[in-house]
Amino acid sequence: MKDLIDIKYWIFDLDNTLYSGQTKVFAEVSKNMSAYISKKLDIDLLKAKELQKKYFYENGTTLSGLMKYDKIDPHEFLEFVHNIDISWLPKDLLLRQELIKIKEKKYIFSNGSHSHVENVTKQLGIEDLFDGAFAITDADFVPKPKVEPYKKMIKKFNLDPRKSILIDDIAHNLEQAKNLGMKTCWLENNETFAKKDADKPYIDYKIKSLPSFLQEINVLKTV
Repeated sequence: MKDLIDIKYWIFDLDNTLYSGQTKVFAEVSKNMSAYISKKLDIDLLKAKELQKKYFYENGTTLSGLMKYDKIDPHEFLEFVHNIDISWLPKDLLLRQELIKIKEKKYIFSNGSHSHVENVTKQLGIEDLFDGAFAITDADFVPKPKVEPYKKMIKKFNLDPRKSILIDDIAHNLEQAKNLGMKTCWLENNETFAKKDADKPYIDYKIKSLPSFLQEINVLKTV
């Protein structure tokens, strides 16, 4: 883990990474997706949920499938699905404390919208601690794990991949990061889709808690 002391660019996924997946924040987004699909395509909620999952697994995001097959307006979709009330999500004081100690550049890399990034980080109490966010709109709606958004993010923030680390809860989202020269860190979870490929060699670190992991790094820096 000592090799992470020299990391200059810390890149974090948003959903189920900066907050625990057990909080069910993304479940609220998922409900809105089903409702949107049901209304737009005039199908019942059960079929909408099935289509939502199918598009996600086959295209990287549900939105990509809807754009490809159903000509859905991506801006309208994102505005609708990310209009969620997460006022119940508690501030993460430990995460804030450890992020503050990291003096290097910090970025968010999300398949969600900028408004979703702002909503979540504000609720967690960490909205002022990042140097930038790369959202799905910045990638022209091309999602992780396709390589294009990784390259665009690197260019947007002028990153050196060899001095960067990406932390994500979906294991296969780390493959392209590794191919481009980054260190990679998987936040362990039991979601079938997220843990698929968790045994691949492109994953450098596996962690159970983001605040604890950052705490370890910050302690190493003081030794």
